[in-house]
Amino acid sequence: MNYIKINTDEQIKSLASLASEIWHEYWPCLLSADQINYMVKKFQSYEAIKHQLDFENYIYYILENDNNFIGYFGVSIKEDYLFLSKLYIKKDYRHNGYGKIAFDKIKLITKEYNKTSIQLTVNKYNKNTIKAYDRWGFKTIDAVVTDIGQGFVMDDYIMEYVLKED
Repeated sequence: MNYIKINTDEQIKSLASLASEIWHEYWPCLLSADQINYMVKKFQSYEAIKHQLDFENYIYYILENDNNFIGYFGVSIKEDYLFLSKLYIKKDYRHNGYGKIAFDKIKLITKEYNKTSIQLTVNKYNKNTIKAYDRWGFKTIDAVVTDIGQGFVMDDYIMEYVLKED
């Protein structure tokens, strides 16, 4: 698997397109179409990603396998930890170990930035993803409901993974 670090406008456009495709495929079982459209525009549009890269210490990678974009992840460098904002794999590639491979890369990035933990938020009803994070060693440390505007909220668990000493 290859990791394409997002730097150029063309790469941002490709990422935004991939994100929209995955979000519209993944989330209908948990969120309304209106909320999905709103969240894609607010968090995963070209403008949102560009702002995150320029002003919010984000790093994005597209995951590529056999010349196909199969997913992506985005992390943000915080003062005390690395925030795993997004990790999505296309439907046809899920349950094949790609998420875990991407998580191994995320752990390397965490070490590169001298952080000792990774935190994320996950929808409380996203049971399969929570199970995956549990298997990878994440622990639930809190719960939060965040108003994201337009009458929508994110009802999430906060999970943390503490890197082990080598």
